[in-house]
Amino acid sequence: MHEGQDFLRAQVSNCVMQHKTLLESLEDHEKQAEDPQFRALCTRHLPRMREHQTMLEAYRDTLGEPAGQGLKGALGFVLGKAKDAADALRQDDFLRLVEDVVMIRQSQDTFATFAAAGERINEPRLAELGRTGAAAHDEMQRDFNALVQEHFVRQASSR
Repeated sequence: MHEGQDFLRAQVSNCVMQHKTLLESLEDHEKQAEDPQFRALCTRHLPRMREHQTMLEAYRDTLGEPAGQGLKGALGFVLGKAKDAADALRQDDFLRLVEDVVMIRQSQDTFATFAAAGERINEPRLAELGRTGAAAHDEMQRDFNALVQEHFVRQASSR
């Protein structure tokens, strides 16, 4: 197991890959979704998610972790392709929404950890990145959850 700076580098790199998968999912769903509310929700949140991705990548670079390096880069590519294949089979907005909520929550937790840990280890840039990301993902999670609930009710009521 990594420790110290190596641990921090590994966790930030993992977050970069994880968040990139979320970002790509939102971009795909902005185009694929049948529900105009879902497309609009993706469109609304994409600019901030792109900004967070850029901030994560910039922070990772300051830690000395090159972009897309070795196994991590290959793994990220493979995971992205697997997600694309799964999405192609999933033609249902409800399932796409639920998938996005799961990824949003994962990012939420990671950013909250960065915020708290950054304070404790005296890493102000990590703490700020965490606070900014956690707040935006909290808002996005509320919006996506509300739409999931609306879809659920709509689909469950159409008997």
